[in-house]
Formats: sequence, structure tokens, C-alpha cells
Amino acid sequence: MRLLQLALTASLSRVATASLQVVPGGTWTASNGEHLQAHGAGLIQENGTYYMVGEDKSGGSSFSNVNCYASTDLVQWTYVGALLTRQSSGDLGPNRVVERPKVIYNDKTKKYVLWMHMDSGSYGEARVAVATGDSVCGKYQYIRSFQPLGRQSRDMGLFKDDDGKGYLLTEDREYGLRIVALSDDFLSPTTNVFGWKLEGGNRVEAPAMIKLGKTYFMFASMMTGWDSNDNQYTTSTSLSSGWSGWKKFADSGTKTYDSQTTYILKTSESTAIYMGDRWLKNNLMASSYIWLPLSISGTSVTMKNFVSWVPTLNFASWQSPPTENSYEAEKATYSGKARNVDCSGCSSKLAAGYIGGPDKGGVTFSGIKSDIDGLTTIRIKYINADSSPRYANVRVNGDGGRKIAFLPAKGDPASSTLNVNLKKGSDNTIVIEGLGTAWGPDVDRLMVPVQ
Repeated sequence: MRLLQLALTASLSRVATASLQVVPGGTWTASNGEHLQAHGAGLIQENGTYYMVGEDKSGGSSFSNVNCYASTDLVQWTYVGALLTRQSSGDLGPNRVVERPKVIYNDKTKKYVLWMHMDSGSYGEARVAVATGDSVCGKYQYIRSFQPLGRQSRDMGLFKDDDGKGYLLTEDREYGLRIVALSDDFLSPTTNVFGWKLEGGNRVEAPAMIKLGKTYFMFASMMTGWDSNDNQYTTSTSLSSGWSGWKKFADSGTKTYDSQTTYILKTSESTAIYMGDRWLKNNLMASSYIWLPLSISGTSVTMKNFVSWVPTLNFASWQSPPTENSYEAEKATYSGKARNVDCSGCSSKLAAGYIGGPDKGGVTFSGIKSDIDGLTTIRIKYINADSSPRYANVRVNGDGGRKIAFLPAKGDPASSTLNVNLKKGSDNTIVIEGLGTAWGPDVDRLMVPVQ
């Protein structure tokens, strides 16, 4: 773990002159060459490193793994390993559902405590489950599953207050959303602190809470299954009373930019980042992430959508998308049997097709401009008509390349992020080629930050 932190810290030191971007809804390739599989995630910060714990949906809806990733910049993610993996039987056996894993640290026991929604494939059990670990991204010991205080629990969250006390945020279809106090070791629920009964527009789930100053902010989505909706928030200066009415925070009618709340990352006493899932209910593996900065003034919260945005080094502020140059693939140089293909949604109605394959097609972009020597996020606009990811080896300025994933995307081109070092000037070259004999994506264009 120490070596990982040193590597991540070295990476962060280069960000000062870079344009690393969060790209909501894009394919985010982790260090293992795969799209991040950390759905329904929670984050925990330790010694300057953020750890993201979430669901591995690569096998569909049934439980595969609870994965852990690490990052110092919220953009580049290192796959560390699985906290829990599928077993031959029991709660973690085949055809089980494990959702919304969240980890908090217990200051008294010196243990990391993992809570999650545990269920059958038919969602008939409505339980929570608990596990503990000695390190944030190490192996966890599974303890048990149960209904908290005898009530159903499905979409859930965790909250650790300034005084070190822990709380389970649990959604009960027969009663409503509840805040439940945890025991000193965080392993058991003790008392109901507050609850929103189902009537009066309080049909909410997927809770996430932060505290800014003396004010608690609770975020949640409405109950529309896998389909997105206009998520809501409420505030109070007390966990047990005084909660305001639920209000929307994203533009009305956008369905929270087609996402559902999973976690709110507090970045200062006045700023936070919304983290949501854009679920693809018929192909959960291909679900992506909508992370956007929240604008908070007093108890008022708003959130606007961005194609991309730039987090600052301390994450207490952010910058709007940088100016980009566009490089069309059909104007680049082809190799192998790569060639133009029709693409109605592409910028020029054409894309570079037949990348990879047995004839090892490739496309080379030359003359790419950068105003800095440094680390930059490039958006690769692409089409992938398959139901599973495609992959490409992407080489920059003559290096050996790196594996980049491209989630299924039909119709309008999607974005896959490429985080690489560019040279100052207009002498940068990027090559997109296949991996082995597999087919890569159809490439529309590259979007490269000018600064």
C-alpha cells in the first residue's frame, strides 16, 4: 500500500500544470485496462489518497466482487483489488445481490467497516450486511446479514459525523427512509434517529449525506427502479429533527442528468462533489458515472451539467471545460485495412472503422497541439455497436501504449478518456490500434485541450 501511495503522490505532483478532467458519462479506464467497475460506490480518504469501493457489475446483476480503486486526483484510478469476492454458497454465493457498498473507519476499534445491501436475486430479503477489514483496500472478513431493527433495507448509505459516531441510512419500502444510529464498533444498529414516512412526497431511496459547518445535507433519488429521476435534497442542523422539505438540485426535468445519487464527496466546509450512477438496466456492466460539482450557498444546492470539468489540486474548487481542438479521424492516416465507415451521429458523418481485427487496422493522428508539457485528459469520441466493451492500444509519441476500454455506444458517439503526457507544441502523435486480433472501436475524433 505504501508503494501505491508513493506512485499516486508522484502522479499528483504532475497535475499542477496539467488538464486532467472528469468526463461525466464517459468510459473511465482504470490501471487494469478495464472500465471502472465500482457502481453504487462510496469513497473514503486516507493520507491524501481517495479509495473508491463499489460493485463489480462485469458479470451482470448477480454479485461478483466488491472492488476497491485508489486515486489522488479523482481522474486516474488504480485498481487495487476486491474486498469481497463470490463464494460457492451463502450470502456471497452465486445468484446473490450485493449493492451500494460503503466503508467508514472506526476510530475506537481501528477497523474499516463495510456495510452493503444484501439480497436474493428476486430482491425478496431486503437486508444489510457487514464486514470488517484491517486496511481500507485489503481483504475483509464477512460477518453477517440481517434486517436492521427488524425492518426492510434496500438502497442504503453510511455517514460518519464529526464526533466519530456512525449512522446507517436505510430505505424501508414499508416505512420510508431512516437514519439509524450504529453501535460504538459500527457493527450493529441501535436506535432510529429520524425517518421520512412514505406519504407526502417522501418516497426516496439511495441516500447520501454530508455535513457542512453545522448543517446536514441529505441527498436521495425518488423511487423509479433503475430509471433515473429528478433527485432531491433536504437540510437540517439536527439529525433527529427540523429537516426541510425535499427540493431538486439539478435542472428540473433532466432526471439529474440521467443519474442516481450514490455518494456525496465533501471537499471543504463549503464545497462537495455529487457522485451518481447512470444505470443501463439491460446491461449493468456498461453503466457509467456522473460526477459533477455542487454549488452550495447556505442551505441552497444547485448542480449544472458539464461535458467535462477540471478538479483543482485540493478539490475545493473546479474549472469549466478547457478549450479543445478537434482532430477528425477520417483526416488522419490509416494503416492495415482501417478505412472510412458511415456514422450518422459523427461530426462529419464518417468515422475510422476496422480498427484492429486480423488485418491490424490503425489510425494515426499527427500534428496534435498542446500548450503545456504535462498530463492531459483527451476525449476519444467513438462508436461501439457491440453489447460488450471493445479495446484499443493507444500509443502517444512513440511509447509502447496503454489499453483503453470503450463501452457499448450506438447512435451518438460516446467519450472514452485518455490521460497522457503531451509535449508543448504541435508535434504530438497519437496512434489507436487493435489489441491482438480483436476489433477496436470506430473512432470519430479526438478532443484535445488547448491549455
